[in-house]
Amino acid sequence: MTNTKKEFEYIVIGAGSAGCVVTNRLAKAGKQVLLLEAGPSDNSFFVHTPATIMQVIGTERTFIYRSKSAPELDGRATTIPQGRTLGGSSSVNGMVYMRGNAEDYNGWEKSGCAGWGWDDVLPVFKRAEGNERLAGKYHGTTGPFKVSDAKHKHPLSLAFVKAGQEAGYPHNDDFNGESQEGIGFYQTTTFNGKRSSTADTYLNEVKKMSNVTVLTDASVQRLLLEGSKVTGVIYKDKKGLEKTVFAKSEVVLCAGALASPKILMHSGIGPKDVLEAVDIAPVKVLNGVGKNYQDHLEIAVFGRTKEPISLLGQDKGISALKHGLQYLAFKSGLLTSTVLESGGFVDSTGDGTVDIQFHVLPVLVGDADIEPLEGHGISINPCYLQPKSRGELRLTSNNPDEPVEIDARYLTEPSDMDAMLRGLKIARNILRQPSMASVIEHELLPSAEADVSDDVLISHIRKYSKTVYHPSGTCKMGTDDEAVVDTKLCVHGVDNLRICDASIMPILVSGNTNAPVVMIAERCADFILA
Repeated sequence: MTNTKKEFEYIVIGAGSAGCVVTNRLAKAGKQVLLLEAGPSDNSFFVHTPATIMQVIGTERTFIYRSKSAPELDGRATTIPQGRTLGGSSSVNGMVYMRGNAEDYNGWEKSGCAGWGWDDVLPVFKRAEGNERLAGKYHGTTGPFKVSDAKHKHPLSLAFVKAGQEAGYPHNDDFNGESQEGIGFYQTTTFNGKRSSTADTYLNEVKKMSNVTVLTDASVQRLLLEGSKVTGVIYKDKKGLEKTVFAKSEVVLCAGALASPKILMHSGIGPKDVLEAVDIAPVKVLNGVGKNYQDHLEIAVFGRTKEPISLLGQDKGISALKHGLQYLAFKSGLLTSTVLESGGFVDSTGDGTVDIQFHVLPVLVGDADIEPLEGHGISINPCYLQPKSRGELRLTSNNPDEPVEIDARYLTEPSDMDAMLRGLKIARNILRQPSMASVIEHELLPSAEADVSDDVLISHIRKYSKTVYHPSGTCKMGTDDEAVVDTKLCVHGVDNLRICDASIMPILVSGNTNAPVVMIAERCADFILA
């Protein structure tokens, strides 16, 4: 082991949506910070260009996690990409700017997370946000995290927005405002036609400061502990050499909902039975590490377009050249599109709570193990926002280079399948409204027939549903027996260690998770500096 002693005031593990924020705030307060990132730099055209998101997924800039195969998904495993570059998942995600709603955070507070209600978190969302159009009660305009309207609106995305209104849902041009309900175009984490990742915003503000050190290709193996006190971090560099760095004040673990519990367990912090099963001596028994796994599932309704107007083929040949030149010259055109331009939120039960979100793509999409359908079309993806199913992460080995086992347990709660079924029916109804019918020849899947049995639709859900890549909850905040961190994000019973990422969410928010993670990181920095 190469072991050159290096000491820093703070060590931040993971330069993703949370780590870049924490580093920014600590650095600006004059603290000495080491930021460790497992992946490479974000210096790629495909990272910074909104429409080229699929050119990044599956490269060295993403971790590709796999869940266990599940009988509820016809024996399929699911693929869960996560960011592995500066900016983390904010550098590879769909760029939807979404906070969830007030009831999500009030629910956190009621679950034992005092100080995390809507009135507590809204000012922090506003402080982080630099919105180009919206201001006032719900929005900030001067924050580092840039938010803008879609520069490009695909005809199929626009047809969906009109059809949603024809189906009786209100138009909404601010899903983060007074009400989340309705159909419309998403605001996105983009600015001047470019992706607005936390690396491009928060980290770029401070990375050249003398009190900031950023190390890429630094894969954290485990934490260094003296008794119950974290004193440093052991990581592998690009050559595979183990190195040790020390923290005078704190280590902040921002590796994400899949990697943070893994690092804890390899450090001897976690459920006793899980650790001992792979010959790791427990240092601090915390039964909730790796438990409470939550994620959003979505299921596509596929429609065939009458004309070849989808995004199919636009990334090849003369079309690709034309779009590339327009983007490079003017930062306009198709490459400014986030692809996931339109969508919305509906209350499928009539109880006053939105429970279904739509992600709409003007192309027929598949997944890692689902081949896309051939030809031109649209994918309307309803997603259930409040899943009751809970999964678990476990170690497979005491070797940190081995993957974790993800038992996601999707759809194990019958109410989750009921909600997916409701969302699927709403999506099929929208597809048959006049504005969609004017551009759509017929529904490809689940069925060209409007009236089909629930059994047919449930079979479609089991065969084609996929994750929305929102894993969370695996180091949850709270005070119960499975809580891992307290309301200041300090790990229970472990000194000098905080966790700051989607793993601390006690309950998954009703929407995309990137903006909430930025908010969590802003609050983490506040707690440290206080």
